[in-house]
Order: sequence, then C-alpha cells, then structure tokens
Amino acid sequence: MVCENREGTSTSKSIFEDPIIDLQTCQLVSQGAEAKLWKGVYLGRPTIVKQRFNKKYRHSTLDTKLTLSHLHALQEVRSILRARKLGVPTPVLYFVEHEASAIYMELVQGCSVKAALLEGKLSEEERHALLREIGRVVALLHDGGMVHGDLTTSNMLLKGNSSLVLIDFGLSSNTTLPEDKAVDLYVLERAFTSAHAASGNLFKDILASYRQHSRMWCPTLNKFAEVRMRGRKRTMVG
Repeated sequence: MVCENREGTSTSKSIFEDPIIDLQTCQLVSQGAEAKLWKGVYLGRPTIVKQRFNKKYRHSTLDTKLTLSHLHALQEVRSILRARKLGVPTPVLYFVEHEASAIYMELVQGCSVKAALLEGKLSEEERHALLREIGRVVALLHDGGMVHGDLTTSNMLLKGNSSLVLIDFGLSSNTTLPEDKAVDLYVLERAFTSAHAASGNLFKDILASYRQHSRMWCPTLNKFAEVRMRGRKRTMVG
C-alpha cells in the first residue's frame, strides 16, 4: 500500500497498516516539507509518530536510501539515543518503522517553552529557573560532542509544565568544534530576540548558566562572540 498526499509525496508503507496503532485516536498534527507528525496511541501509550515522506520527483531507489539516511545516518534516531545517554531530556523512543520511515516516540504532555514565556505562565522565579536549566542542558549536549541544529523555544517542551524536554533532532549532528557549538547558541539567541524581545534579555541567563555548567565554555563562547559579530554585520548590510 502506498500512502499519498496533496503535495505529491508518498511513502512505501502507511503507519495505518500497523495493527498496534489505535486508529480511532490517530490524527495528523502537522506537516512540514519533509515529514508529517501524527498523534495517537501505541501499545497503550500516548505517542507521536514522525513519518518522513518521499518526493515523487526523485528516483524511488535513491529516495529510499535518502529517507533511511535521514532516520539513521543523518542522526534523527541515533541523536535522540545519544542525547539521552548524555543525560539530555528527550522524548522516549518506542519504535522505528524502517519501511514507513516513521519514528514512534513519547507524546510529551505539556506546553512549549515558547508558549510558556509568551503567555506568562511562569512566575519570575520559575522563569529564571527555566532559563538556567536551558543553559545547563545545552552545555550538557555540547560537552557530549553534539549540537542540536535548531535550538528554538518551539523545540523545547515543559513536561508537566515543569521539566524541560528537547525535541526535533532532525538537524542535529556530532561535533566537537567550538564554531558549531557557537552557531547552535547563536540560533538560540536569535530565537529569543525574535520571539521574546518584549520579555527583556532572557538569553543572558541562559548564557551565564551555560558558562557555569560547560567544561569547554571558553573556546565556545569566544567563537560565539565572533559568530554574533558576523551576524550583526550581515544584518546591517542586508
């Protein structure tokens, strides 16, 4: 069975062919350029299924290799597992369906950090603690030789409205280069300045916590200053 959608994409197998999926509760949450997110129940547990789909304009044999490389060689699954080994809070992985290019993982119950900050759900003390926790978790990830690749407040959840969880490791990679870590921090800073400018300079608390918890903060923050300067110059020119 081939499952197709309006955008002219297809998968070699539909997640709905899995008898363990509860079809009565399974629903499409969102769709991006490369993947769909489904919400449902798997083995009695609330589950998110991230299913990457193929493009019709690519040869099917090549597309299969590319999709599997997204799931494995390009880090989506392995990065989550590695991050968890480092102590970074991520959704729990339940299952990987190779043929359907789908990752079954824990549905984290809670809101995004973006929503929590924009909607004023946190007290001053809770907000300060959250920012410091973000700095600690990012430092843990970087010291373990990884970058997230898309550090935004939309990709951070508050589990039970208290515990931080990082999601969406689709752009993550393994690296020990200070430059790569600096770019990761710069992406996060830009996310805060664009989405949370009205809340003041929240990023300084994150950076202070990062410096406190990272064993390798010095070369990373030196590079971060350079990356930030390059970004400002591009903004002035552009």
